[in-house]
Amino acid sequence: MIIIPAIDIKDGKVVRLFKGQFDKVTEYSADPVDMARHWEAEGAPYVHVVDLDGAESGARRNQAAIKKIARELKIPVETGGGIRSRDVVDDYLNAGIARIILGTRVVQDRAFLAQVLLAHGDHIAVSLDCSNGFVAQRGWVETSTIKGTDLAKEFAGMGLKYVVYTDIARDGTLTGPNIDGLKEMLAVQGLQVIASGGIKDLNDIKTLLALGHKNLYGVITGKAIYEGKLDIKAAIELAGRPAGC
Repeated sequence: MIIIPAIDIKDGKVVRLFKGQFDKVTEYSADPVDMARHWEAEGAPYVHVVDLDGAESGARRNQAAIKKIARELKIPVETGGGIRSRDVVDDYLNAGIARIILGTRVVQDRAFLAQVLLAHGDHIAVSLDCSNGFVAQRGWVETSTIKGTDLAKEFAGMGLKYVVYTDIARDGTLTGPNIDGLKEMLAVQGLQVIASGGIKDLNDIKTLLALGHKNLYGVITGKAIYEGKLDIKAAIELAGRPAGC
């Protein structure tokens, strides 16, 4: 399991939302690229970058900063938020992004997911952001009637390898991860799961490691590391660094 620091960008700044609510924003840095360099220096094996403006509007607003992060870091970068066309997927991959995270578009259009999986395979992940087990869309402002685990099974059957699972009710709250929801997602055959939402301290990392699940690829942490609740170096040392990361 790898530890992945989150860099959420809104209006060009590094922020965190509370439970995905765009009117509850805490700013942590005016320079996303500098923040990415900081987490790399702390030993992060990967960084998770989200264009929050893009997630809300469907149009990329922070692509220049995201591409600069990919250029300047030696570690791989994954990114999502407003990526709803093949051209955007190709553009980001050509800019050096290691993994593209899709959301709203693939919930609505399975043919699009099939197309990008055929072209880019393991460079594609899907973000399943759930509220009470149901998938949310458009930057979490709409909740569908689709269960996250049902969608995960369908996507795994299409050849998807990576899923980012977020419990929206936990995100930015420092209340700990939704272990029951995560276990359900981990039970989906063929998927590597990246857990997100609620991580508060090193004990949460220990809890996730104690699951001992081979499908738990990584965990994303945001507010906990920005507010000093979680020492990222200690978390990385505890989790270890799998080969190739």
